[in-house]
Amino acid sequence: MTITKTGRRTVLVVDDETAMVEVLEGYLRDEGFGVVCAHDGPGAVEAFREHLPDIVVLDLNLPGFPGTEVLRQIRALRDVPIIMLTARVNEVDRVVGLELGADDYVGKPFSPREVVARVKSVLRRGERAEAPPPVGERRVGGLMIDPSSHDVRLEGKSVTLTPTQFRILEVLSANVGQTLTREQLLQRVSADGDVYDRTLDRHIANLRARIEPDPANPRYVLTVFGVGYKMVDPT
Repeated sequence: MTITKTGRRTVLVVDDETAMVEVLEGYLRDEGFGVVCAHDGPGAVEAFREHLPDIVVLDLNLPGFPGTEVLRQIRALRDVPIIMLTARVNEVDRVVGLELGADDYVGKPFSPREVVARVKSVLRRGERAEAPPPVGERRVGGLMIDPSSHDVRLEGKSVTLTPTQFRILEVLSANVGQTLTREQLLQRVSADGDVYDRTLDRHIANLRARIEPDPANPRYVLTVFGVGYKMVDPT
């Protein structure tokens, strides 16, 4: 594990390919980031506990234990943005990571500049989510959404959402009964385009898993086939 702390924001980079990590570390450092590096599953979790990074760039295929297990353990400790790296062709690997709460993925081989751009983009998304919107508490059926405190409750019980899931719910709950096209939802969720069309459906599925009594038969977030999504009040 190596540590280079040079900026306000710290990135944890986890990959067993040392040369690639060094290149990516250099690009991130040049952009003013602090960088913490780990090369296996246990080292990644240890580095996360010790250094509390602002964002994690995480390879799926790691010695010790895989990136999906790292992701699970990190999510149990603290909610930070996670970008997955994967060289695997199988789309299931990416889907599993997104289901666990990853915010984006980058396929190998990749351009270090692309990874740095994704890091900046995901962090900007988090900064927008942290700014309290000038709106009050919203109630949709048994759901309560408070944009100012980022609090979500279902039938009085707290619901934990990732920043991306919360932003999607916030946009949908502000337009109850209105169908939003995929393009409209992408634009409103992310002004910088940092939520991608290829991951939108997975983020919606993850959101349903958190708020729907039966995610296979959603009552709150409905699919309008061929158009997009809409939120309804099931009561």
